[in-house]
Amino acid sequence: MSSVLEGCGSSKVIAGTIDHSDLVMPATAFQSNNAYHKYVVVQHPSLKYPVCVYRTSQTEYIALLMRCTHQGAELQVFGDRLECPAHGSQFSNTGKVQNGPADTNLRTFPVTVINDQIHISLK
Repeated sequence: MSSVLEGCGSSKVIAGTIDHSDLVMPATAFQSNNAYHKYVVVQHPSLKYPVCVYRTSQTEYIALLMRCTHQGAELQVFGDRLECPAHGSQFSNTGKVQNGPADTNLRTFPVTVINDQIHISLK
């Protein structure tokens, strides 16, 4: 399993499925009793790094590759930011560099919702 830290109690790690070139996860993965997780970390054996999916509204999501753009370390999630354990680079929940040494934003993926399934295009 990935080394994902939970910065608060609003996260979840799940296994996604691959459908053609999409990583697929159920939209219900964000539900927790009467609340919603801010983000879900999605893993799949064919992916070297997990994908962090933030829920920005009832129908909008942002998917980020959890790979630091500085030297390729796997990022950790702390609420609304991702952080590199190797050199401390920080990224926002939209993938923008907040603190170096990384100087390139994270890779993002297009997200669509089809029949309560979140499709993350890995193309």
